[in-house]
Amino acid sequence: MASLYRKPVILRDPRTGQRIKTKSKKWWGRFVDAAGREKRVPLAVDRAAALALLNEHVRRAERERAGLIESTDEHRKRPLAKHLADYERYLHSKQSSPRYVELAVARVKTIVAGCRFRSISDFSPSKVLHWLRDQRDRGQFGIATSNDYLVAIKAFANWLVRDGRLATNRLKHLQRLNAETDVRRQRRVLAPDELERLVQAAAASRRTIDRLAGPDRTIVYRLAALTGLRAQELASLTPRSFDLDGEPPTVRVEACYSKHRRTDILPLAESLVQELRSYLVARDDQDERRWPGKWYRKAAALLRHDLAVARKAWLAEVPAGTLRMEREQSDYLLPIDSAGCVADFHSLRHGFITYLVAANVPPKVAQTLARHSTITLTMDRYTHLGVVDLVAAVQRLPHVSGAASDSAAS
Repeated sequence: MASLYRKPVILRDPRTGQRIKTKSKKWWGRFVDAAGREKRVPLAVDRAAALALLNEHVRRAERERAGLIESTDEHRKRPLAKHLADYERYLHSKQSSPRYVELAVARVKTIVAGCRFRSISDFSPSKVLHWLRDQRDRGQFGIATSNDYLVAIKAFANWLVRDGRLATNRLKHLQRLNAETDVRRQRRVLAPDELERLVQAAAASRRTIDRLAGPDRTIVYRLAALTGLRAQELASLTPRSFDLDGEPPTVRVEACYSKHRRTDILPLAESLVQELRSYLVARDDQDERRWPGKWYRKAAALLRHDLAVARKAWLAEVPAGTLRMEREQSDYLLPIDSAGCVADFHSLRHGFITYLVAANVPPKVAQTLARHSTITLTMDRYTHLGVVDLVAAVQRLPHVSGAASDSAAS
């Protein structure tokens, strides 16, 4: 049974300071909603207006119970911008990384604007598919980027359903395309001596780039190459992230910065531990990020700058002549080789995984260290084996001379 009432409130008398028990000025309403739960809502100061509002709540609950209206109707009327603002707050409350939240919301806003959606009731699978196809046809998106945008809008629609704002997700049946058919960026792995020259060039550099001095870049490159950590994960680390005295020594990436949203604890190579011990010893604030700023967004340019310096030094090692011409025509230390494969910051992660596989580390161990969901991703996408590796593998095959079979035939 619906009823009006005034809430008991306790006020303090400004003259005497005594607490006075009284009633609220605003009327409140008590009624049973469509799900059979008692609800209490604030109404109005005027009793007649409050009664009218309460009757409206009761009528709406009865219509919902009769199936004449849905509980999501009010949400359908709200502007999409308000839903997106709530969604952004939700992602932040989950402690998602700021970069992830920024990308996810920006991608949803781009699709919403491109499809001209005005409310969540406008969501149309065909419009989303047509818009993504147009972006691919115009060369704006590759298949991988198209998939990223599709995942973002589907995640937003799923949240709308879970939060009771939509009855169903119309986009749930949309499928990602096969990104293997359109690899826009084939990465190449730096050879060990190339990596060593890159580190040396950074160590000798007097130039600070995006708040990273040469010694800072040296440590960052070595960490990426020997742990497989991504640029944004490295940017999140503080001195407290490192446990150099543990058994084994480890580095910890918090869940909100890890790509798979789980806390990662990775072992550190002994050679890296000694270098980190002296590098981190003078840090006063253990909770302050060691490599702060937005450098991770330009990490590829960062690495290519030091690659260019390293290549220039390598070329200068020999005088002008035939040998110098051969070096100039070589792919050694080039950011893009003659096959079009790219060396960027993420290539260091590819190199970490490739070196694990080349060292005959069991595939499951390599997958675990890479923090991949499937062994296929580790072995197919991130492992780059050259002809030299294949020849070495063939040389390990058992020797079969054919001598025994020849004597048996005679």
